[in-house]
Amino acid sequence: MKTLEIQPTTVPVDADIAIPGSKSITNRVLLIAALADGVSYLKNALMSDDTRYMANALRDLGIRVVESDNAFRVYGTGGLIPADHAKLHIGNSGTSARFLAAYLGLGAGTYTIDGVARMRERPIQDLLDGLIPLGVTARCEGKDGLCPPALIVASGLKGGRTTMKGNKSSQYFTALLQVASYAQTDVEIHVKGDLVSKPYIDLTIAVMRDFGIEVTNNNYRSFTVRAGQRYHSRTYQIEPDASNASYFFAAAALTRGRVRVPNLTAQSIQGDIGFVDILSQMGCAVSKDPEGIEVRGTGRLSGLDIDMNATPDIVPTLCAIA
Repeated sequence: MKTLEIQPTTVPVDADIAIPGSKSITNRVLLIAALADGVSYLKNALMSDDTRYMANALRDLGIRVVESDNAFRVYGTGGLIPADHAKLHIGNSGTSARFLAAYLGLGAGTYTIDGVARMRERPIQDLLDGLIPLGVTARCEGKDGLCPPALIVASGLKGGRTTMKGNKSSQYFTALLQVASYAQTDVEIHVKGDLVSKPYIDLTIAVMRDFGIEVTNNNYRSFTVRAGQRYHSRTYQIEPDASNASYFFAAAALTRGRVRVPNLTAQSIQGDIGFVDILSQMGCAVSKDPEGIEVRGTGRLSGLDIDMNATPDIVPTLCAIA
């Protein structure tokens, strides 16, 4: 077994750190660029298992995706899926499974999404149920109804109204929102119960707007997407991953050090950017400017009570500081 020895620091951290692109944004813009009407160039993309599984799945469906130097060039097909059948393997990428399930509803054919055994533990049934009222045949094909593998039989999205539970994953709603404008009629997506991880929905809506599509957000109780809107290809700079940046900001807080992350600003569309405001409340000195964010540890950290329901990804980092 390989081991990694970690030496505790004996001096304050002092660094400017370049953070890779956001995984959440990268997988969203890969799919959106595939739907767009031309060639998109996605800069500062995160190159990881999740994003490569997404890129490979798009290739298997007939979309040309070229990877080079932390960037993807995607040749969009205007909402058409060239392949009429495919078996997609997405490893352990829950994001890819959910986003692709909705995307395949735009196709004309039979498709299967599968992954590693651990994927059976990652829910997708509610999303499949949400696709059915929109005109898609979608079901789990695994033993005892486990999913994946998921079977999608599609002849395009008809549109209309659908309802999904909001307490499991905001990715179900992101998946439908991203493809909804390519339905034959307007799509209304209603939320049953309270919606978790609202900042990720805000992120989705912001990215969709960047590529030309508007969403009506009815106070997170429902969402309406007008049919006929189309994504437009473009060059897109993906923000550094705010969740990854939180680890380094935390190091500054704990060591009375200084960490600056360039190209991550207060205008970030990622909910996890709120971590620096939490650090400020705890006693850190936080500076924000148009070129980046800097955190300085003051040696005086105070505890606080805070609801982290909206940003679960940064909870472990905050726990480490606490």
